Amino acid sequence: MKYWLGLVLRLGLITCALATHAQAPNPQAMDIPAWFTDSLLEFPEDVREASRDGKRLLVYFGQDGCPYCKQLTQTNFTQRAIVEKTRKHFVAVALNVWGDRETQWIDGRRMSEKQLARALGIQFTPTLLFLDEKGATVVRLNGYYPPHRLAAALDYAAGLSGKGMRFEEYMKTAVKESASPKLHDAPFLRKLPVELKGAKPVALLFETPYCSGCDEMHGEGFKRPEVRKLLERFDVYRLTLDDRRDAMGTWAGALRVAYTPTLVFFDGGEEVFRVEAYLRPFHLASALEYVASGAYRKEPSFQRFIQARAERMRARGQSVELWE
Repeated sequence: MKYWLGLVLRLGLITCALATHAQAPNPQAMDIPAWFTDSLLEFPEDVREASRDGKRLLVYFGQDGCPYCKQLTQTNFTQRAIVEKTRKHFVAVALNVWGDRETQWIDGRRMSEKQLARALGIQFTPTLLFLDEKGATVVRLNGYYPPHRLAAALDYAAGLSGKGMRFEEYMKTAVKESASPKLHDAPFLRKLPVELKGAKPVALLFETPYCSGCDEMHGEGFKRPEVRKLLERFDVYRLTLDDRRDAMGTWAGALRVAYTPTLVFFDGGEEVFRVEAYLRPFHLASALEYVASGAYRKEPSFQRFIQARAERMRARGQSVELWE
């Protein structure tokens, strides 16, 4: 059910994945934009009501203290063009990945917000799900997309652009940005062809020229001593979106890669985790450690892993900088 009352919906968040103590006030607590819908979280009904208004449903999974959620709400969702496009084509509903409010998902199952997040495999915040008029997910954004990339994704999710194309195919041509025209070299990159099975886990790094996120990852993330040390525990291959996997197609096509840079991790020849959105160095290091340590086998929630990792670092007297 929706109520356009102009009220600010504040998430009743009980746990911050990167807070020192769950009970402590968090200076990064996020407010949801006032134009989000105050929903009863009965999503079959929300989809029907949005459809009656000629719109689709946008479901946002966030959490308190998440710097990427802060960027989404205070950077992306304050830009007039993005806000107008989102409000025109979508009904937006916010969920807390640690929340206890009851939801009814599209398939009729009832569960809490945190149970729904777990059932849908939410590993990053923010995660955005765009549902069509029948409740099917047409686009899922796992993590933060900078404004120009989110704007392109909105066009696709609304059915305005890219008709007849898969999302990853559309994004290859829809996003233009000012960046280096050349791929970056790095000493840890192995030569092709890719070998998915070996003594170490494998990381496939997808990049393209003119990719500002790739420039930043090489210029900042990969230069951090902690990150470089963790990279030694992987066989890392760099692939472009056009590199062939076999006669049937490309690696990017087979793995449905829609964002650069993307890191897809394999262990024992099987994909075990991936990063397909914008990450600052702390979270990049956390993703590498999550796979290299084998923690993904025992802890299926990446958010809980980084919470525990941050607490261990603070206990050792180390600084935890989420956005530095």
